[in-house]
Amino acid sequence: MTTYANATAKATRRKLNLLELANELENVSKACKIMGYSRQQFYEIRRNFQTYGAEGLLDRIPGANGPHPNRVSEEIEKEVLEYSLHHPTHGCLKVAQQLSLKGVKVSSGGVRGVWARNKLVTKHQRLLRLEEHHRDKIIPLSENQIRLLEKFDPEYRERHIQADSTGELVSMDTFMVGSLKGVGRVYLQTVIDCHSRFAWGRLFNTKIPVTAVQTLNNDVLPFFEEHNVKVQTVLTDNGREYCGREDQHPFELFLQLEDIEHRTTKVRRPQSNGYVERLHRTLLDEHFRIAGRTKFYESIEEMQIDLEIFFEEYNYKRAHQGRNMNGRTPFQVFVEGIKTEENDEPILEN
Repeated sequence: MTTYANATAKATRRKLNLLELANELENVSKACKIMGYSRQQFYEIRRNFQTYGAEGLLDRIPGANGPHPNRVSEEIEKEVLEYSLHHPTHGCLKVAQQLSLKGVKVSSGGVRGVWARNKLVTKHQRLLRLEEHHRDKIIPLSENQIRLLEKFDPEYRERHIQADSTGELVSMDTFMVGSLKGVGRVYLQTVIDCHSRFAWGRLFNTKIPVTAVQTLNNDVLPFFEEHNVKVQTVLTDNGREYCGREDQHPFELFLQLEDIEHRTTKVRRPQSNGYVERLHRTLLDEHFRIAGRTKFYESIEEMQIDLEIFFEEYNYKRAHQGRNMNGRTPFQVFVEGIKTEENDEPILEN
């Protein structure tokens, strides 16, 4: 930058010397020959000096002043940004073609120019803009937009499962652990309180509605009743063990009997939420893959005993670093998140 400034100052002094020399010699041709300029350049320099003063002698960087003349209009730029908000994964050519169908004439280069000025060149940046826009302004999202956000940001999958108190939302899922010789496939019914991360698990050799009912009725609900807490909502995927006709399906009927709301993930494929998925990874990495290599199981009952030992450690002794956990155990958060009837606020322990 300093080199460029010095060169500009030197060129300005040479032009001024040319004008002074021509005035002294009273001969333009001789002055131009001495200073190395043409007569055309001399008259241009003199005209600029007479019009703009000393600033007219400065060398100007070639190019348009202000916005480039080929830059798209503000209206077209707004259309490009609006389209990219609703379709963040479309490329610049696709955007240009789709806008052309709507009567908005813009080239793929023009679309890319708009993206460059707004720091949206990469698909990652456009997806991030969509998430930030949805967070700051409540706008309806299409199923395609939701699917893209879920793929881009795993935490976005947890947006619909926020629970501010114990029992407000309990999530449930079925997970195939593996196979046992003479038994067949082994399935795990997993239940987790979304506020405290307190978890339960029960192993079965089948995945049917009755196993889901047994897990809630024998393990989960008695624990909540012991602490005078009511389960308000159960979140599941749309698997057959959880969903069916409300007047016939065993799981649906059980939730109605217990006055528990049933919420499902509104996608076409079976899917639960991020809390359960994370718990399944933990169970695989820290329990099943280790226990399966160190012990030979002959029955589901043997597997259940070791699983309960793991959950005892997981719920009561293990510090968690997840969202809002801050190094506390799930049981600590479970107790602290219980709402009192008087003020309907969670209990906070020192």
